[in-house]
Amino acid sequence: MTGFLELGTTLDPGKPVKADKAAILSDATRMVTQLRAEAQQLKDTNGSLEDKIKELKAEKDELRDEKQKLKLEKETLAHQMKLLTATPAYMPHPTMMPSPFAQAPMAPFHAQGQALGQKLMMPFVGYPGYPMWQLMPPSEVDTSKDSEACPPVA
Repeated sequence: MTGFLELGTTLDPGKPVKADKAAILSDATRMVTQLRAEAQQLKDTNGSLEDKIKELKAEKDELRDEKQKLKLEKETLAHQMKLLTATPAYMPHPTMMPSPFAQAPMAPFHAQGQALGQKLMMPFVGYPGYPMWQLMPPSEVDTSKDSEACPPVA
């Protein structure tokens, strides 16, 4: 009987102990059933949380890969912008071209097709493909008062 009394005290610690063995066993059975249901619910919750963790890890890996790709793309674009906006350290020497005002029309030709006696004229081409007027102050680009500043010569 003392074992049943201890069991009754453990089941309901704040309440008076029941002397009936059937009532104590009934309470113990109810408590075990309740604990099993709670344990099953916790296992289910744990399983769903583990699945969620796997999904989040997969998403994290995808985001890490995407971040690496974006970082590489950013570096590539920054390098391209640097190349586009960089001022060249030197300008290549313009190619020589024959002057249309050559003085030696009868001179013998060499392999290039130019007369040996011709003077070669080198044109100033500026920065190829880069309009210089964009770098000028707006007052210099304004042509509305050109006729007053520089009247036409008759």
